[in-house]
Amino acid sequence: MAVASFHPQRSLTLLPHHRTLERASSSSGALMGSKQVYSCAILCSFLLFSVVTCRDGAATEPGCTQSATLDVDVSWCFRREIPKTLFGLFFEEINHAGAGGIWEELVSNRGFEAGGPYTPSNIDPWNIIGDESSIYVTTEAASCFTRNIVALRMEVLCDNCRTGGVGIYNPGFWGMNIEEGKTYNLVMYVRSLESVELTASLTCSRLSHALQNLASASIQHNDVSDWTRVELQLVAHETCRTSRLDLTTSKRGVIWFDQVSLMPSDTYRGHGFRKEFMHMLLDLKPRFLRFPGGCFVEGDQLRNAFRWKETIGPWEERPGHYGDFWKYWTDDGLGYFEFLQLAEDLGAAPIWVFNAGISHSEGVDTTSIAPFVKDVLDSLEFARGTAESTWGSVRAKMGHPEPFPLKYVAVGNEDCYKEFYEGNYLKFYKAIRKAYPDIQIISNCDGSSQPFHHPADMYDVHIYSNASYLFQMKSMFDRTSRKGPKAFVSEYAVTEPKDCGNGSLLASLAEAAFLIGVEKNRGLCVMLLCRDIVQMACYAPLFVNNNQPGWKWIPDAIVFNSWQQYGTPSYWMQTFFRESSGAEFHPVKITSKYSDSLAASAITWRDTDNSFLRVKIVNFGPDAVNLTIRAHQLRAAVDARGSRVTVLTSSDVMHENSFRNPRNVVPVTRGLPNAGKEMQALLAPYSFTSFDLALEEYKSFAEM
Repeated sequence: MAVASFHPQRSLTLLPHHRTLERASSSSGALMGSKQVYSCAILCSFLLFSVVTCRDGAATEPGCTQSATLDVDVSWCFRREIPKTLFGLFFEEINHAGAGGIWEELVSNRGFEAGGPYTPSNIDPWNIIGDESSIYVTTEAASCFTRNIVALRMEVLCDNCRTGGVGIYNPGFWGMNIEEGKTYNLVMYVRSLESVELTASLTCSRLSHALQNLASASIQHNDVSDWTRVELQLVAHETCRTSRLDLTTSKRGVIWFDQVSLMPSDTYRGHGFRKEFMHMLLDLKPRFLRFPGGCFVEGDQLRNAFRWKETIGPWEERPGHYGDFWKYWTDDGLGYFEFLQLAEDLGAAPIWVFNAGISHSEGVDTTSIAPFVKDVLDSLEFARGTAESTWGSVRAKMGHPEPFPLKYVAVGNEDCYKEFYEGNYLKFYKAIRKAYPDIQIISNCDGSSQPFHHPADMYDVHIYSNASYLFQMKSMFDRTSRKGPKAFVSEYAVTEPKDCGNGSLLASLAEAAFLIGVEKNRGLCVMLLCRDIVQMACYAPLFVNNNQPGWKWIPDAIVFNSWQQYGTPSYWMQTFFRESSGAEFHPVKITSKYSDSLAASAITWRDTDNSFLRVKIVNFGPDAVNLTIRAHQLRAAVDARGSRVTVLTSSDVMHENSFRNPRNVVPVTRGLPNAGKEMQALLAPYSFTSFDLALEEYKSFAEM
């Protein structure tokens, strides 16, 4: 994520980075006129109707209906292929996106390491069952794992303990979602000088009710003088969204615990990922996955940066670390291997963002960067090396003997203007290029508006702004130089609180217009040859846990808690572009006095059985638009029966989605009975519309 908002063509603007982006009230001023959207326009947005003519000069008067013509040139000579990698995802461990999010470990601070390797350590959110007269809990450097030495020591002081026993419990990440009929796998390590009699339970505390048991199993071991791994399954007989894990006993004595893990047995492909989240991501058809950050890669201090070697191997042996920039602990169950696995499960190309020897407050001098360079080369061998190689063998032992197709790396995150970045970058660049000539190397230095001074395959662009500015940036890459490396827009979003709230329709429309410009980005064409400059683009951030107290980044694409999730309008906006990567782009021309409020593009794409001409158009103004679409040189008939139109809009431009109303602002798809090479439709005010014209006969440019 960005520390600052960098706007090409203008100066650096600091964002309110260390405070919550609070929701703007619905009375916040809308851009370009009134926010009011008339319900009749929404209901009739797919139909022809009598045009109401606005008075001259009344283009911004609310309630007017404007006219526009959109000409699409579908001739063979002007079409071009969009990069196959254009649209994808950026995952950062922010807002508990991983720990307590897509990574379905239910226990928070499972190794009691959240305070670091020192004792006594911070065991939050673990707590005791009983009182201080019956149980005493502390931490000791007593673990059998050398990389995470802290273990919990529980001393039971009572002979006649309370009913149900005493012990410890973990509420997970603001409550565990336990569902009736599902199986949960519990793994933990225990040690005691005496025999152990424990009960592991999933319990639920409901309002006005006593603690309720959802599942339980007994644990009895006569000899656990050495650390012993205990595994069992808990099958829930009821559902509770705010459950917890209890470990209790009624026997006096001392028991040590370490690495207590609880995961559902039905994670996505058994890889540990939350199914609901995976389905939402798969629906976007991402072509790449950038990970693991963001500022998470750097850390505020280098000692808290993401260290890939500490996140691989058996999960029990991972030390975890404190993400000091986003201010929470992660046990790194979601580590480098799991990120590569996540990309593979999504069918997306992995983009590994590694630390360049620079944090937010420190930097390693280029003369001392060699160990960091060696570490990155090791990470590439882990991903791409054979099962017999030093680090490839570690990957193979983790269950993935075949190499991962890692072909993109980013050197640092937002570090371009820091003291040692360019020197460090060149060291990484030369070493990677020599060892892996095919890997595409991404620089932090934005070359979209200034000369580029070092070798790179791509440069990184981050754009966070208000809605009006992002809408205007739809033509940004038309003006960008085609010399040198290509652009990777790895973070973009509307983040001005009065425009975005918790994720508004207004923000999504500005972002849609910007992506239309990214999709187009043809620049000046010479002898009919047009060179794309943007190779990849992704929204940021992806997830936010709604329960997270204190500072968090808002807005986001997907909002969740322990058992619910919904897409913001910015998530749904991205579904309009999921067929764009690798599709054929066609030039368009808008003719209208209202054109400053419109953004449009056209592509030809194929699904399994059919071909479509898709025309997308954003109406970023308060007036309805009577639109005429004309497709020129289309060498196929339009099948109206298979055609459809999809619209994202609402009755208020600041409308959002929520747990109470998760589909308040979502795309609505209907048939398009009047579809043809020339057709008319009504665009609702403040709307994003996609027309998919089914083509009866179609031959792609690649087949000609």
